[in-house]
Amino acid sequence: MPANSYDAIVIGAGHNGLCLAAYLQRAGLSTAVFERRHEEGGGINTEEPLLPGYRFNLHAQYMEFFDIMPMITDFGLEDLGLRTVMPEAQAGIAFADGRPPIVLHRPDLIDRSHASIARYSKRDADMYVELKQRAAMLEPVLASGLYSIPSVSEPGTQELMLETVFGDLGITGNFALKSPTNVIDELFESPEMRALLYRTTVEWGYPIDEAGTGAVFLSFIFWTLANWKLCLGGTHTLAKAMTQACYREGVDLIENTAVESVVVEDGRAVGVEVRGGRTVRAERLVASNADLRQTLLDLVGRDHLSPQWVRRAENYRYGPSHVLGTPMFCLHDPPAYTSARWDPEIDRCFYTMVGFDGPEDTLRYIRDAFMGRLPAPAAGTWVNSLWDRAQAPAGRHAATGWYFFPPASALSAQEWEEVRATYNDRFLANWAAAAPNMTADNVIAHRLYTPDQMERKNLMREGDFSNGEFALDQLGANRPFPEASNYRTEVEGLYLCGPSSFPGGGAHAACGYNAFKAVAEDLALPSPTVPERGY
Repeated sequence: MPANSYDAIVIGAGHNGLCLAAYLQRAGLSTAVFERRHEEGGGINTEEPLLPGYRFNLHAQYMEFFDIMPMITDFGLEDLGLRTVMPEAQAGIAFADGRPPIVLHRPDLIDRSHASIARYSKRDADMYVELKQRAAMLEPVLASGLYSIPSVSEPGTQELMLETVFGDLGITGNFALKSPTNVIDELFESPEMRALLYRTTVEWGYPIDEAGTGAVFLSFIFWTLANWKLCLGGTHTLAKAMTQACYREGVDLIENTAVESVVVEDGRAVGVEVRGGRTVRAERLVASNADLRQTLLDLVGRDHLSPQWVRRAENYRYGPSHVLGTPMFCLHDPPAYTSARWDPEIDRCFYTMVGFDGPEDTLRYIRDAFMGRLPAPAAGTWVNSLWDRAQAPAGRHAATGWYFFPPASALSAQEWEEVRATYNDRFLANWAAAAPNMTADNVIAHRLYTPDQMERKNLMREGDFSNGEFALDQLGANRPFPEASNYRTEVEGLYLCGPSSFPGGGAHAACGYNAFKAVAEDLALPSPTVPERGY
């Protein structure tokens, strides 16, 4: 039974909520986290939904922020069970006609990436290496921006950064105004490389045709690309380590307890009412890891908001970015690609594009999903059991991936049921074209997890794991909208800490970390900033 009163209450035990709670408790505030489900982590989850011993990451998959995530070092998460591996071959594309793959390797093996790309274009290989190395130099700046309360940039900031870092490559300030598609097409000539970069861009949810995101592509996307780690035991081990950190600090984690409303008195959040009618007081603050609309319109209620904030919440958009379907395959053997005769590394690639034969069909696939149409079957795939034998029984393999799908509301319940019944089989036919052993005989069992299911299970509206579209008016200091971009709301003592806030979705815990910075400023608590880290 939870106590009747705490200094701070966090709604939702997603990884951002866990991060905020740990810092609050360490700062001396008695803190409780209320979670409606039976376990913590939200989208940082690993399950066995098919057969015993076959483990699948249903949302978060690759970890690109572990080298800079403050909570890992601040709370010693590696001492609490967090373990990772970084495969040598990181991202690749295999082709149905068996032509050479492109395989991008981790940064310390960039010469291998160059050799792979150079099979098609030495110019492209040279450009990739230059962009990758220069984006890596921006890591301190990008990390500092990620783990700080966002501010409005001075006009010309992005343009100046591009000129300074990339100018000798012919990349001028106007590239900041371009879309990722424009940038890719201008800088890379080989169709194969273009196809790979189109898909890896939308893995982060940035629309490839969104003008004004060229700087994001050249800095953030290139920084994170092929810099991915795998959580041994599944991504839920991150959630477990964060949970243990909360327990060690003294946080009360209260599962199976849905918050029905935020209690507001005289314009201030003073607690929550949980299912069953019980009220638990919060003496200092309430923070919500739930999405924007649920927090403001459902839990707080229109009566406690100004008309402007009601309109802002009502007009906040979900999807089409970050709307995924997650296929799961229990396999006898891992895929063996025809393209491997040129480069066997494609058979041990962490992330492999399948079903994309060139830039045109890749663009068509992405644009169909973003326009609300079901795309032809293709995917980015992972076979995590190649590096982590705990994710499949001995001698067997577990494969998963991401389909980009239309938002949940774009299809009816019956249509989504049809997708679940047929889409994996249709994709398998394309997979077998590139990897002939990927026939039905190699598949022991399979299942597809669709956006409508994600919406119901994890309250990801429209199946959007960022709980909000990635568009210029909902990014940076505009996320979720300008008046709420500093994690504070117009209800005194109520804060946002979920992915509807800056910087959005991803296993970085930055939303929770930055929310604590806002709380620390308001309550004169010790800052989490470590001078040598700089953020």
